[in-house]
Amino acid sequence: MRLGGKVAVVTGAAQGLGRACADCMAAAGAKIVVSDVNADAGHEAAQAIRESGGDAHFIACDVGDKAQVDGLFASAVDLYGRVDSAVANAGIVNFSDFLELAEEDFDRVLRVNLKGVFLTGQAAARQMVRQGDGGTIINMSSINAVVAIPNIVPYVTAKGGVNQLTRAMALALADKGIRVNAIGPGSIMTEMLKSVAHDKEAMHKVLARTPMGRAGEPHEIGNIAVFLASDDSSYMTGEVVYADGGRLALNYTVPVRD
Repeated sequence: MRLGGKVAVVTGAAQGLGRACADCMAAAGAKIVVSDVNADAGHEAAQAIRESGGDAHFIACDVGDKAQVDGLFASAVDLYGRVDSAVANAGIVNFSDFLELAEEDFDRVLRVNLKGVFLTGQAAARQMVRQGDGGTIINMSSINAVVAIPNIVPYVTAKGGVNQLTRAMALALADKGIRVNAIGPGSIMTEMLKSVAHDKEAMHKVLARTPMGRAGEPHEIGNIAVFLASDDSSYMTGEVVYADGGRLALNYTVPVRD
């Protein structure tokens, strides 16, 4: 199996892309530490992996709190003896008109979406350095690191920072055998997109900017995480892999295929 014998910590893994990454990595043979602030959903996600024949445990963690992040990795080592891969996926979003955006909302999003990625990567890297045999770190970015949506300013700002953080981490850790890459999803059918999927006009807007004519599925992002955590990507570091159905390549809208 591509990740057989490896241990992976996935933050924000109770639902959405984090859960898809945890599920796909478990299916590829990794032992999974499921982490999230939502304990009920996190325990359920870990239980589902075990019921599918995998090995997983849930550990609650607020990624914006350094003590909790350090505790997460210490607990992962207590459980499995090591950490081979970390997926810094935890994230939140705030919708607000730019002129009405509150300072505390800006700070709250960056605390999780950017500071949390830094703290997760630093804690993971320190453990990997102690182990002495390298590892992989995968940061969850977005196409919104490149293209901007004006009513989610903190989110797009944080994701732009994640891209640069990924590159800086990759350079800092390359000589230690630790590879750092990011995934930049486009429109993926997570809970948020499902909530508007019944709105034909809203979905037409999504599909009009997506040349492939469909939203992505969470497992399509999870499979990229497996690739980046595996030896199949052994010469990749400092990269952002965009999985967006062609959106970033588009300079015009396309007709929606009903």
